[in-house]
Amino acid sequence: MKSVLLGGRLVVASHNPGKVREIADLLAALPITVVSAAELRLPEPEETGSTFAENALIKSKAAGNASGLPALADDSGLEVAALANEPGIHSARWAGPNRDFALAMRNVEEKLKAAAALAPAERRAEFVCVFSLFSPGGHHHEFEGRVSGHLIWPPRGDKGFGYDPMFVPDGYAMSFGEMEPQQKLRISHRARAFNKLLEFLR
Repeated sequence: MKSVLLGGRLVVASHNPGKVREIADLLAALPITVVSAAELRLPEPEETGSTFAENALIKSKAAGNASGLPALADDSGLEVAALANEPGIHSARWAGPNRDFALAMRNVEEKLKAAAALAPAERRAEFVCVFSLFSPGGHHHEFEGRVSGHLIWPPRGDKGFGYDPMFVPDGYAMSFGEMEPQQKLRISHRARAFNKLLEFLR
């Protein structure tokens, strides 16, 4: 897997520009040429898994088999303790067919209010990311990262994507949406999963 990957092309199995950009930034220091599934016009597979790991594998396997290249997929989402860890694997679906995350954040906030979760301690949440690295030869590895924090309302910042503007990581006063991309990359769930991937590649 390592010899096939390093020095060659890697498909990032996502059609989400923000996610592709973050992953490409993380991979920038490695001798890898990144191409997205959208650039290759690969279809998006139906995510029928019940966990982040299962959905990540579905996406990486589909992209790897369709392109004939190693593929890296990320499945990630927001788990809110007061909402029984929802939206979880359905985080993107809460944004609707147009991927309207302003709508998704409002949905989360309305459910928190309905649950009387108003104080920061009652609004605990985790961002979760699982990377799935798949080779067309059938080799597969996965790497998980998590970051804990609490949710705020109204959302703040326009630098991130998804639920970033309403998530404040532990130890910080800024939301992910207010952080510069490089600052977020140092502490995010995606960065933590990527560090495990990097250890594997090294």
